[in-house]
Amino acid sequence: MDSTPVAWSNADAYLADLLIGHDPHLEAALSAQRDAGLPEIEVAAVGGKLLNLLARISGARRVLEIGTLGGYSTIWLARAVGPDGRVITVEAEADNAAVARASIDAAGVGDRVDIRIGRGADVLPSLVGGFDLVFIDADKESNTVYLDWAAKLGHPGTVIVLDNIGREGEIVREDSTDSKVVGTRDALRMLSEDARFDATALQTVGAKGWDGFALAVVV
Repeated sequence: MDSTPVAWSNADAYLADLLIGHDPHLEAALSAQRDAGLPEIEVAAVGGKLLNLLARISGARRVLEIGTLGGYSTIWLARAVGPDGRVITVEAEADNAAVARASIDAAGVGDRVDIRIGRGADVLPSLVGGFDLVFIDADKESNTVYLDWAAKLGHPGTVIVLDNIGREGEIVREDSTDSKVVGTRDALRMLSEDARFDATALQTVGAKGWDGFALAVVV
């Protein structure tokens, strides 16, 4: 079979059907997001399950998410922390936060989720540290700001997931003028050079095209 975006998406759908299956609350969250006209930039189903597994494997009970959108990934994380856990999620747009709040509550995990509305650079300094996992999926131009706060608000052993590092392969271009590519390259360089992090990154192909994520631990 040829390696094409259609084939990647079909393989993603197969894996999601096989390993995740029908989930009415998650599907309802996506429908609500579409109905509200939010962009279709949430993690793929297999990516949501990965976040859930990483949180459970690491034993995370306090999770910070930067970039809520419609709450799809938030639900995955809230399920992972359990009834005694807590997810604080930061969303710049109040309208997005309202959609997310309704979907999170409908999924039965609303008591575990605190949505903070505002730009990350403004909200993050107000938070109390001790987070066990940080998921960064917001404006790419601010990735280094978010990584810095992830380290400050985490502790040795905190897991950090930085989404959307593939950029259709454009990350190799030193001359790129795309602000998202520049922000991603700066973040990857920070993960490489900043002694607070030990990190790797993986390219992915699938329903979200040619993409990827970085995975780090605070040391």
